Amino acid sequence: MTTTEPERAQRSWFHDAAAPGAVSLDYCVLSGHPCPAEPEDGFLIRPADRRQLAAYHALRRENFVVEQELFHGSDADDIDDDPRTTVLVALAPDGAVLGGVRLAPATAEDLGWWTGSRLVVNCGRRTRGVGNALVRAACAYAESNNVLRFEATVQARYGAMFTHLGWIHWGDTEIGGVPHARMRWPIDRVERLAQATKSMLGPLLDGLGTGPMTLGGSGFRGDDGAPVPGSDLIAACDAIIPSMVERDPEWAGWCSVLVNLNDLSAMGAEPVGLLDSIAAPTRSLLTRILRGLARASQTWDVPVLGGHTHIGPAALSVTALGRAARPVPGGGGHIGDELRLTVDLGGSWRPGYQGRQWDSSSHRSGAELRALGRFVTATAPAAAKDISMAGIAGTAGMLAEASGVGVELDVTRIPRPANAALADWITCFPGFAMLTADRPGAAISDPGPAASAVCGELASSPGVRLRWPDGTTTTAVPGTVTGLGHS
Repeated sequence: MTTTEPERAQRSWFHDAAAPGAVSLDYCVLSGHPCPAEPEDGFLIRPADRRQLAAYHALRRENFVVEQELFHGSDADDIDDDPRTTVLVALAPDGAVLGGVRLAPATAEDLGWWTGSRLVVNCGRRTRGVGNALVRAACAYAESNNVLRFEATVQARYGAMFTHLGWIHWGDTEIGGVPHARMRWPIDRVERLAQATKSMLGPLLDGLGTGPMTLGGSGFRGDDGAPVPGSDLIAACDAIIPSMVERDPEWAGWCSVLVNLNDLSAMGAEPVGLLDSIAAPTRSLLTRILRGLARASQTWDVPVLGGHTHIGPAALSVTALGRAARPVPGGGGHIGDELRLTVDLGGSWRPGYQGRQWDSSSHRSGAELRALGRFVTATAPAAAKDISMAGIAGTAGMLAEASGVGVELDVTRIPRPANAALADWITCFPGFAMLTADRPGAAISDPGPAASAVCGELASSPGVRLRWPDGTTTTAVPGTVTGLGHS
C-alpha cells in the first residue's frame, strides 16, 4: 500500500509476488499459502506488544525482503519510528503471530487522517481469513480512534478485494512502474450524527403548514429563533433530553439556559427573559434542576419570568425571549462567503460526557458570558447559527442549506482546544460557539474570551465537505442536513 501523506515516500500496504490470475482473495493480496486451512480455534486480533511486534517485523522481512526482494536489507521506514504508529496482529491460540498491519497518522499534527500499510500474513501457517480480518480490524480501530479519513494505496489488481470489503476507489497512481489504486474507507461519523439529530425535521415539520409566519416565516424558516409578528421580539425554545436531566440535573438546568441564550445570540438578539417547563419524578430532582437553572439565570442576569413545574417523568424545556432591531438570519449566506467559527476554547470536557459536551461556560463570569453573547449583534454578519446537536460540521451544513448553498470546511483552520481530537470537536456540543458567514474580509467585533477564525467557504455544491492539508476534499454530509431547504 502506498500512503499519500505529505513528506513521506509512497509505499504499498500489500506486497505480493502472486500471479496476476490468482483467485483466492487472501492469497492474491497477501503472501499466503495457495490452499489455506481453516484454523481449529480461530484467531484473535489485538494491538501488538513488544514480543509480537518483533515477530511482525520478522514476518515483514521474510516476505518483503527475503522472498519478494522488494527491499534491500530492510523494509523499515519512518512510520515504524513514529511513536503514534499502532500495529495490529492476528494471534493463533498458541500465541503465534499469524499476520499484522500498521496504522499511523498521515500528518505531523494528528487531524484524524490516517493510513494503513505493511499488511503481511504468515504463509507457513496457512490460516484462512487473516488478511481480510486484519483489514476490517484496521478500519474498526481507526474509526474508534477519531479517524475521519482512512486510506490505503494498493496494487491495482487488489482493488477488487478492497471494494469487496467496502472500500471506495478514488484515484490511480504508479509506484515503481506498477499500477496502484488509491482506496478510502468510508467513514460517515458526521453524516450519521446529522441523520440522528436533524434529518427528520423537514418531513416532520411539514405538518405544521405553510402559513406566512410558520417556522419563523420567510427568511427565518427553521432558524435558531423566530421573530414575533408585530414586534422586535425574538423567541427561542430548546429542550434537554430526559436522560441528561436524570443523570446530571444541575448541569441540565444550566444548559437549558445556555442553549436558549446561544439561540438568541445567533439571531443578534439581546435576552430579556426566560420561561421554563420542568418535570421530575421526585422533589429532590426538581430542586436540583432548578438549582442549575437559577444559577445560570443569575450568572447571565436574565430573569425567569415564569413557567410550569410538576411531578412526573423527567422533562425540561426553556423558552427565551429577546429583542433585535435587525435579526440575523441563519440562511443569509451566499456562494463565496467566508465561514467563520467563533468559539470559547476555555474549559474542558464535562465529566461523563468526554468527546460529546465541552463545558466552556460554567467557569466564566457573567460579564464574560454576556460579552460573548453580543458578538453576533456587534458583528452583524450576513448569516449566523449557534452550534447545535449536529456539531460544528452538521451546523455548517444547516447554515448552508438555509442559504441554498453548500459548504467546505478547512480542517486545519478550525479553532479547537489542544486536548480535543478534531473528530470529537466537530461533532460535539462545544458550549458557546457561533458560525457566521459574510463577504470575504468583512470586519468582526471583539470576540472577547473566544477564539475566532475563518475556517471555510460557502460553495455551490450541496452538502458539507472537509478540505485536508494535501488539498483533497472528502464528503462529510452528502446533501442537506434538515430537509427544511432554503429559508
